[in-house]
Amino acid sequence: MLKFKIAVFIFTIAASMCLKAQELNVYLFPGQGSDYRIFDSLQLEKRYILHYMHYAEPNKKETLSNYSNAFSSKIDTTNPFILIGVSFGGMICAELTQKLNPTKTIIISSAKNKSEIPKRYRFMKKIPLYKLIPASVYKWSSFIVQPIFEPDRKKNKTTFKAMLRDKNPKFLKRATHMIVNWQLENYESEIYSIHGTKDHTLPLKQNNHTFIVEKGSHMMMLTQGTKISNLISQILSKSKD
Repeated sequence: MLKFKIAVFIFTIAASMCLKAQELNVYLFPGQGSDYRIFDSLQLEKRYILHYMHYAEPNKKETLSNYSNAFSSKIDTTNPFILIGVSFGGMICAELTQKLNPTKTIIISSAKNKSEIPKRYRFMKKIPLYKLIPASVYKWSSFIVQPIFEPDRKKNKTTFKAMLRDKNPKFLKRATHMIVNWQLENYESEIYSIHGTKDHTLPLKQNNHTFIVEKGSHMMMLTQGTKISNLISQILSKSKD
């Protein structure tokens, strides 16, 4: 009887260790005008441990590369991990993928390098009129511009308004500076991309996306959470080459 109890105890410990070994840390990076709530509709298996990343106020004229470096110390690289980013957060993930070794990197409604940024951002780099706009006005204008660019954001109007309301005005303006002056030219082939055909903020123009979502907007991580979650799960289920 004693041997049986010992055997059961050893089996339980081994099973527990095996289960723990299967757990994976997932670091979630929201967009410029959003926060952890953009992932409210994300549904993944319980073995994925979600970590919501928060943005500090960038220094004036800070580069996206330098800003991304600060997250390296917040990621446990001693164990396998996954990076998932939406919009601006996806750009941070693209930068981090060059420096770290994630098991997988998934970006949603985003860009893998500066060549995928719309032309209007290049115009803003040459003629940076946005610098003349006070940060408080920049934030206020977002409440008007966002629903015009992405009409389906009205489906979750309360959440989107709350996220914008809680944003630091200086962060919003300085994040724009980082995007406009993004220097990353290359990217790892292991970056998986999910993009919508109705994304008016970062319009679909590339063919090298893992999944293209019909009628998916820039806000689809929240407005079409179930569909995006299923696509993410498909990517996570693939073995790394």
